[in-house]
Amino acid sequence: MITPHGGRLIDRSVSEDQKARLLALPTLPLEIDEEMAQETKNISNGLFSPLEGFLKERELLSVLETMRLPDNTPWTVPILLDIDEATGEALKGRDSLLLTRQGAPVARVEVEEVYPIPKERLAQAVYGTLDEKHPGVQRTRGLKPLAVGGKVFLLNPPASPFPLYDLSPRQTREEFARRGWKKIVGFQTRNVPHLGHEYIQKAALTVTDGLFINPIIGRKKSGDFQDDVILNSYEALRDNYFPADKVFLSIMPTEMRYAGPREAIHHAIMRKNYGCTHFIVGRDHAGVGSYYPPYAAQEIFASFPDLEIEPVVFKAFFFCKKCNAIASEKTCPHPEELHINFAGTKMRNMVLEGKRPPEDQMRPEVADVIIASDNPLVP
Repeated sequence: MITPHGGRLIDRSVSEDQKARLLALPTLPLEIDEEMAQETKNISNGLFSPLEGFLKERELLSVLETMRLPDNTPWTVPILLDIDEATGEALKGRDSLLLTRQGAPVARVEVEEVYPIPKERLAQAVYGTLDEKHPGVQRTRGLKPLAVGGKVFLLNPPASPFPLYDLSPRQTREEFARRGWKKIVGFQTRNVPHLGHEYIQKAALTVTDGLFINPIIGRKKSGDFQDDVILNSYEALRDNYFPADKVFLSIMPTEMRYAGPREAIHHAIMRKNYGCTHFIVGRDHAGVGSYYPPYAAQEIFASFPDLEIEPVVFKAFFFCKKCNAIASEKTCPHPEELHINFAGTKMRNMVLEGKRPPEDQMRPEVADVIIASDNPLVP
């Protein structure tokens, strides 16, 4: 099976004895939100391998400037623990921080550095813009002023909203091995599936042993589909239109950053850690608005020949009324007026208008899931 990113799968969990010892040590508590608790878990279970903790300043600057860690390992998206100035002052002379969620201990952080976050520099490097309308820029400017760099010791992982589908990289690798899959293609999504998605997935499946459908479950921008709707819609697609032994569905619990090309590499790294050998990169992957060229997320992979996981790239697909089939510019000779383009934005607008997506764009079982939801979109 493909080697985890950086050479080994990180595991920062501790035994019960170690947990008791760590909790008994003097430390400064810090209450964190749900997203930070999840990112701590992602470091600890190896999803963010080779990271063993939150980035230190030298690591952050290297990621911003070169899209690599100081040892030249590809890494494109900063993973930071931000704190306010009062916490930074309280940390002086201390070597650890106890992260808590609703008062319960989540993890202990070995404090190696406390440093100022260069917010504008970070936003420009990661998102390619300082436009305050970009959700990633908004998120960056909303960070607290300081960052803590240091290794994580996971004490109590946060509960998952979908525990049956929340598998660690170690568990997905075991599942792929059990199924005998050698070539596994990962599919990233933050949307419900339309026929274009299904066509891409099945096209990639024809040259691999198995398809790993891996939707992001976590913070998204207003207007995106709700997590339960995404997961339920993919259950419907899997159960009705895929061979059971050729597809595996599991969630990726993290937040969307909408960082376009950089996030495409980040998504590929995480799927590599899950055990994927291939990764589907579609049009405007992880994009938002018109901040990135349509195929920039595919083109960036040329800068990472050492990534090891292989990108599977597709141009845009559409339904051709003359062909009476899903096609692309490579396979269809007919004019654009005969094409029905697939687009997540179009589907969301239909939902907002109370319309049912037509069957030449979405499977009826998937449309049923959306229609059955009282609140299918993030407010």
